[in-house]
This record gives sequence, C-alpha cells and structure tokens, in this order.
Amino acid sequence: MGIYLNPGSDKFQEALRSAIYVDKSGMIAYTNRIFKSSNKYICVSRPRRFGKSMAANMLSAYYDRTVDGSMVFRGLDIAGDADFDTYRNQCDVLFLNMQEFLSRSMDMASMLDLLKRRILHDVLREYPDVEYFDRADMIGCLGDVYAETNCPFVVIIDEWDCIFREYRNDYQAQRQYLDFLRGWLKDKAYIGLAYMTGILPIKKYGTHSALNMFTEFSMTNPRELTPFVGFTAEEVRKLCEQYHMDYEETMSWYDGYQFRDMTSVCNPRSVVSAMESGILDTYWTETETFEALKIYIDMNFSGLRDTIVKLMAGGRQKIDTRSFVNDMTTFHSADDVLTLLVHLGYLGYDFDTKEVFIPNREIMGEYVTATRVSQWSEIVHSVLQSDKLLQATWNGDEEAVAKGMEEAHLNTSHLQYNDENALSYTVSLAYYSARQYYTIIRELPTGKGFADMAFLPKKKYADKPAMIVELKWDGTADTALRQIRDKHCTEALKDYKGNIFCVGITYDRGSKKHTCRIETETM
Repeated sequence: MGIYLNPGSDKFQEALRSAIYVDKSGMIAYTNRIFKSSNKYICVSRPRRFGKSMAANMLSAYYDRTVDGSMVFRGLDIAGDADFDTYRNQCDVLFLNMQEFLSRSMDMASMLDLLKRRILHDVLREYPDVEYFDRADMIGCLGDVYAETNCPFVVIIDEWDCIFREYRNDYQAQRQYLDFLRGWLKDKAYIGLAYMTGILPIKKYGTHSALNMFTEFSMTNPRELTPFVGFTAEEVRKLCEQYHMDYEETMSWYDGYQFRDMTSVCNPRSVVSAMESGILDTYWTETETFEALKIYIDMNFSGLRDTIVKLMAGGRQKIDTRSFVNDMTTFHSADDVLTLLVHLGYLGYDFDTKEVFIPNREIMGEYVTATRVSQWSEIVHSVLQSDKLLQATWNGDEEAVAKGMEEAHLNTSHLQYNDENALSYTVSLAYYSARQYYTIIRELPTGKGFADMAFLPKKKYADKPAMIVELKWDGTADTALRQIRDKHCTEALKDYKGNIFCVGITYDRGSKKHTCRIETETM
C-alpha cells in the first residue's frame, strides 16, 4: 500500500463507520459498465459537501488490488450486483487530491513537478524490477508498468478544479494544468478508468473543452449518476424516522434540487448535520460563506438584480447555460452568473424547462444574508417587516396589512407591478416570514389582473389559520374577497379543515393606494 498508489480502504471505511452512512455503492455498477471502454473518462461536478470525496474513496476501495473488497462491501448494494467481482480489486489505483499539491506549491510548474515525483516514488517502489526506459518520465513509467503487468490503472482525482478557483486569473497556469492532464490521461492504454470530481465542469476555451474525452456529470445534467448526486426523498424519510425528525420540515429546509429523472434531491451534508444535532438550521455556512454568493449577485449585468429579486420571491427564470465557460471569472451575461450559482449549489436547475430557482429554506437564508449586507433595499425592507405584516394579518388588522403591502410595493417598484407575476412576487416577499409556518401555494396567472397565494399551515403549526391572500389592481378589496369566495377558497385548500383567513388587497394604479379587507371562514 502506498500514499498515492493503492492507498487502501481506510478513508472509505471511516465513512462506513460513521453514525450516518447512506449507501451509494450502486454507482460502481455504472463505472464497471464503462470500464476500459471509450467512455472510461468521467468528470463529476457537484457543490461542496455533496458526497464527492466519499464517492471517490469508495471507488478507490473497490478497484484497489491491495484491498479485500469482498469484506469492505459486504452488505452494500453493489455486493448484490451480478458484475460485483468482475473488476473488484483488480487494478492499480492512483488517488490524488489536487488541493494538497496546490497548497504545497508556489506555482503551477512546481505543483506538477511535485505531483509527478510523488507518483513516481510510489510506482518505482512498488515495481522496482520493471525495465523502465526513463525513470524520470512519469507517463512513460506508467506505460512500462502496464506493458509488463497488464494491470490497468484507475486514476481518481479529487478537487480537480481547485486550480481554477485558486488561480482564477492565471490563464497560463490553467492551460498548463489542462495540458498535463490531457497528456497523462488521453488515449492511454493503461487507463482503465479516469474519475475526476470537483465543483466546476471542465474548463472550455471558445466552444471546445480542453479535455474532450471526458463525459461530464454536472448539476445541470447529472445523467446516469442522478441517483448518486445527493440524498433522495426516500433516503431522507428513512433518516427522519430513525432520528425522530419531522420529514416535511426537513425537506423544506434541504430539499429542492431536482433533475430530469429525480424531482427531489437534498443536500446530504446539511441533512446529516440536522439528524446528528436534532436541529433544523442552516449548515451551509460550514462549507461556504455568504460572501461567496454576495460577490456574484452584486455583479453588474443587465437583468441580474431583477432576476435575483424574482427568485427570492419564489419565481423561476429561464436561462441559457451553454455560454458559461466553466470558470469563476469569465462572464458574458447574467445567465453565465446564474449558471455558476447552479454549480455552486445556490440555485436549482430544471433540465426540462431550463429554469433556475432557489431550492430550499436553507439556501434562501443565504440570499437574505447576502442581500442585507449588500443593502438591497427592495429585499431587506420587505423581509424585515414581514413579521409585522404576518402578525397584522393574524390579528385581522386591515389597515396595517394595507400599509405593509404598500411599503412592500414601494420597495419592489422597479418590477412591473401591473404584471401578475410581479404581483405575486410582492406578496411572496412581503410574507417572507410566513415560510416558517406555511407551505405556500401560488395560483397560476390568469390574465385577469390579480395574484392568489394560498398559505397552508405545516403540521408543526397546525394552530395557525390557513390564509388566502389575493392582491389585485384596481377594483375594491370587497371585489378581491368575492373572487376568493367564488373560487371556493381555491383548490389548494380543498382538503383543509379549520379557520381560513381570506385577505383581499387592492392597488389603485393611479393613487398607488392599497386597501385591505379580511374575513374569516371555517372549513
């Protein structure tokens, strides 16, 4: 067993011994299918703390010829696969964390020199009797070993993209690094599998990828690896049962990422932290600070600020991800910035509709913090006053509700208020605090000049009344209430039993004046 060559299974076994381990070993069935094929190059990009390193350690333990995988993987999903033994512990594994080499080097040249010398040290010690053409040539030595042993190499690179995060503006260093990877991995018979993982997809220059032999599995399209990106709804449900946590509340905090074949994916690190502590809270700050988000949403691109307001109000925005070149400095439009936020985990992405959205309550908290620090008046005032507005609604204080909604309108006045979507964004931001107590259901736009939002109490807050808030331009507040009644308190609350607050608010487009009427019904 070496440090980088065949490092053993210790790191994966640490994960297995953890109090919470969710089995993702089924992923190995896919890597076995593409082993030694033209598809043997995989690049997996996910946000921090989405299980990237655990998966890399798992693959290392499975393929490493110095490990007894029959024992390590006993009882795991992959052990029941028909091809479990085909490549199990049949390979030489090279496992590298690029952040380690970067941290110990002054520049790219010294980093690559250190990396090559460390690999050579392990390889020459493990295979001293191979007839090497040049013992100083790492790539040549790997070929010499394979020619003699016919034992393929599995190359696993964790934090592969750290260079693009640390050397953001050093394009020469980036190209030097990519050229090294291409020369080492591309078209090499000794490669059985190359698996790279990081936050960013592979850097593009122009319209071409620098490492075009890799298949990319990203947050915009994880392809066949979708089930292994985060925790599924069923996995979270089992953990909630085991740790006696409220499933619906847990999902509201950490769910929301979705992919083409899976509409419910949770942040694994946050779920684990919540289960261990017994507290639903934001654990995102353990991996990222709000500053990372603030930098990007403050960028001066046309439409970006309005889009962020729209997203924070619960809206969605269609984007084009194709122009993003997969680095952290090259942005041509707001869409490029939003695409980066998808890869960083700050936005979810709907592959079918090509829309982005804020996935959950935990991430929403990061946006609230970032916009408050940046003094986004259109967000900050509405959020800070939302507690008062919600309490006024519960108290039936029509004048206070009208005043609160009027102030929220003034703070979002750059939005087209005469558009129904903008009406609903204003309501959503004004009632920001209600997200703690309610599941909020927005009615679809009708083209009739009003926006409905239904507030259904969460189980934990069953003592709170349900609410239907209708914001309408022109007309009277009584008209808004009548529309609510005519729709029989909306389809969203058809199965609800209890008190319902019907809140009708109108906005006079001439005077900018808001009026409110509140009635209570019992279902």
